[in-house]
Amino acid sequence: MDHPSEDSPSSSANSHGPTNHPQLPFPDEVLEKVLSFVNSHKDRSSVSLVRKDWYNAERWTRSKLFIGNCYSVSPEIVARRFPRIKSVTLKGKPRFSDFNMLPRDWGANVHPWLVMFAKVYPFLEELRLKRMTVTDESLELLAKSFSGFKALSLSSCDGFTENGLKALASHCRNLTELDIQDSISEDVGGGWLSSFPENFSSLEVLNFASLNSDISFDDLERLVSRCKSLRVLKVNETISLDQLQRLLVHAPLLTELGTGSFMQELTPRQYEEVETAFSNCKNLEALSGLWDANSLYLPLVYGACAGLTFLNLSDAPLQSGDFAKLLVHCPNLRRLWVIDTVEDKGLEAVGSSCPLLEELRVFPADPYDRHHRDGVSESGFLAVSRGCPKLHYVLYFCRRMTNAAVITIVKNCPDFTHFRLCIMTPGQPDHLTNEPMDEAFGAVAKTCSKLKRLSVSGLLTDASFEYIGKYAKNLETLSVAFAGSSDWGMQSVLEGCPKLRKLEIRDCPFGNTALLSGKLKYETMRSLWMSACNVTMKGCGILAREMPRLNVEVINDEGSDGSQADKVYVYRTVAGPRRDAPGFVLTL
Repeated sequence: MDHPSEDSPSSSANSHGPTNHPQLPFPDEVLEKVLSFVNSHKDRSSVSLVRKDWYNAERWTRSKLFIGNCYSVSPEIVARRFPRIKSVTLKGKPRFSDFNMLPRDWGANVHPWLVMFAKVYPFLEELRLKRMTVTDESLELLAKSFSGFKALSLSSCDGFTENGLKALASHCRNLTELDIQDSISEDVGGGWLSSFPENFSSLEVLNFASLNSDISFDDLERLVSRCKSLRVLKVNETISLDQLQRLLVHAPLLTELGTGSFMQELTPRQYEEVETAFSNCKNLEALSGLWDANSLYLPLVYGACAGLTFLNLSDAPLQSGDFAKLLVHCPNLRRLWVIDTVEDKGLEAVGSSCPLLEELRVFPADPYDRHHRDGVSESGFLAVSRGCPKLHYVLYFCRRMTNAAVITIVKNCPDFTHFRLCIMTPGQPDHLTNEPMDEAFGAVAKTCSKLKRLSVSGLLTDASFEYIGKYAKNLETLSVAFAGSSDWGMQSVLEGCPKLRKLEIRDCPFGNTALLSGKLKYETMRSLWMSACNVTMKGCGILAREMPRLNVEVINDEGSDGSQADKVYVYRTVAGPRRDAPGFVLTL
């Protein structure tokens, strides 16, 4: 990302922008007005490449910034190019950090960004972080530097404690959104809720479902009662059913609700009050939580289900019977997340009860129990595909699968944009024919012309990757584990998928030849991750020397002989080698 000259909004001269064309330019006021209606960050980036005056106008009219890799550009470069940013989305660590494949102190600390934002964007209103390290110091700087700050989202972040949240609550007087999702916090008690001023009433979104510690319910109830515009409330599992009922009375406008625990004995009167509270949630569109839900208390939510479009049961290991009874009350579901305890019979109920379903995610109850024989199989997946023709996003963890099933599934649902099939036993073949799963993923690539994201698993040869390279022309993200026969598999993908932006590979036989075959491709991609493959330090060194605009980072496991590159992370950057790399990260 190059920085432009410090021109005024109406200036068309910019020595760093694209070459000018002979066409007469739009009047500056017209161009800036048109660009104010362009919201997509991809579209705005394309606009900036048209000509110099468009580049300059886009620079001055952009208020929202998306950075998919915090090391692809520096805070200084961003600050020079964009002077009027009010909203920033910033992503940090590679996705495999979710699986404990990166040390905690790898990097992606948000603090240098906040220091720069405090200098140049005092009007910042919104910050959305994913897989970033966010310390209490950073949260305090955020809270005290932006007087009009409104929205903070922390997704899969770490590093903060109760003290950081107290600073936010105390100083962000205009806060409308505090969304803490899947984040790791070491010491977050419930006292931070009392730090909101007594006259504070602006919250519209409050999500602390991933914080495991007890909270002060009295403080929470007072806060909810003051925030009359609250539309999203997601509490953690320490909140009981009768406490939830009291919260719902104060929040009649909720469109999204994350409940607490259902592990409570209710008196008949309490049962009736909770049931009535759920029934009064007339605007509810999304429901999650339901920790420890059972057949006795699950019917409490039936009255709130008619308008649901998203049901997230990833924290509720329901059995198939209870699950099927719940689905009968959810005729408008578009998105459904469940645990595989519902088994194939439960997925049959999905096929018969959810004709509008567009997204299905099935998570394993215990991904590390290889002897677990229950869960879901090709039978449940087939049932969903027959009854849900609009399905276009699937994440499906299963113990077994067949080529024939996948071929039928994509025929039933040819509009898949995201197809993430995770057969949990590495190298598992078609369990009926004992053949590789090549034809299954070949069918996905051939049939699903809109496919953008693909995760492959099971016993796969290079043939599956040839199919992907030949047919998956819109593919943007590919995740591969325990698959492939030789370097040719990876080469086929790199050569054949013109829109590929992220490639994630682990435990595959791909080596230096495969790595180096994509050296030009990597400059058009966001990142490449390879771990436990056959890549060497020599191969990584060649890539780094020949492609200086790429950062090539290597992490070697303890006890490694130094010749192999155990974990390799490659990404394009205009900022050069990162300045905060810890000792165990070798930048070539």
